[in-house]
Amino acid sequence: MYSLGIDLGGTNIAVGVVNENNEIVLKGSVPTLAEREISLVIDDMAALCLKLIADAGLSVSDIAHAGVASPGTVNPETGVVVYANNLKMNHVPLAKMLSERTGIKDVFLANDADAAAFGEAVAGAAKGARDSVMITLGTGVGGGIIIDGKIYSGFNHAGGELGHIVIEKDGRPCSCGRKGCWEAYSSATGLVKMTKEKMEECPDSKMWDVSEGKLEKAGGKTAFKAARLGDKAGKEVVDTYVSYLACGLTNIINIFQPEILSIGGGVCNEGDYLLDPVKKIIFSECYSRDGVPQTEIRIAKLGNDAGIIGAAALCAK
Repeated sequence: MYSLGIDLGGTNIAVGVVNENNEIVLKGSVPTLAEREISLVIDDMAALCLKLIADAGLSVSDIAHAGVASPGTVNPETGVVVYANNLKMNHVPLAKMLSERTGIKDVFLANDADAAAFGEAVAGAAKGARDSVMITLGTGVGGGIIIDGKIYSGFNHAGGELGHIVIEKDGRPCSCGRKGCWEAYSSATGLVKMTKEKMEECPDSKMWDVSEGKLEKAGGKTAFKAARLGDKAGKEVVDTYVSYLACGLTNIINIFQPEILSIGGGVCNEGDYLLDPVKKIIFSECYSRDGVPQTEIRIAKLGNDAGIIGAAALCAK
């Protein structure tokens, strides 16, 4: 038997046919066109599911179940997306609607960050661990918590918003309305903001060379590239970013003590250049630093496939 994993994003809908070993055997995507009515988005999602089933030489009867990783607040017990602002969803019975359109009887639903964390737990960096946390460093800071092999999202299914712990009281404004959230400092957005501020402060920085002399071309790699070239200002940005990232990760470890903490997102392409100083701070500051086994910090393995694989495995949650 096979399952379908569906990653519903604001830009694209990605679907994968997944085998019993949590391996994607075929996948495809279509634009979400999120400005449309959600029923039309689900129509396209269903059509892509049915196309991939046929392209894989299968029939709907070969699909044990489907899982959807959706942004926003979702209720996995009812299959309803309670609220997702970027997709205009408010109490949308997504699981039921997809089931009706595809003929797949069992359709499961999870928040996208939770599904990605579950994917890493069943087939990625946290495979084999009963307790793990995944952090995704992207436009924001996403989080997923796995406890005893199951997704933890609180009594109201709105938990796991790890990017919105405050690490700087009355600090930078965050999109959530608070100030000083971890997301405002450790997201790719926060890194780029710090980079541009430092570039304006230091007109002789090599970050300008890396960015072709244009502030608008500065990105998440800019400070790291300049730091590797020996640029003092670039290194200051990197060091500041590392300190904020390590602060938040230490908080997460102190709260959950996961066996594995995996980190995903484009900034993680920096590899050990990022992780080594982050780990040094964490293991000098975390409460459990003496006398007990330590959380292992790893780079997430599945990339953009994490949500698909996690969604396909949702029946096991």
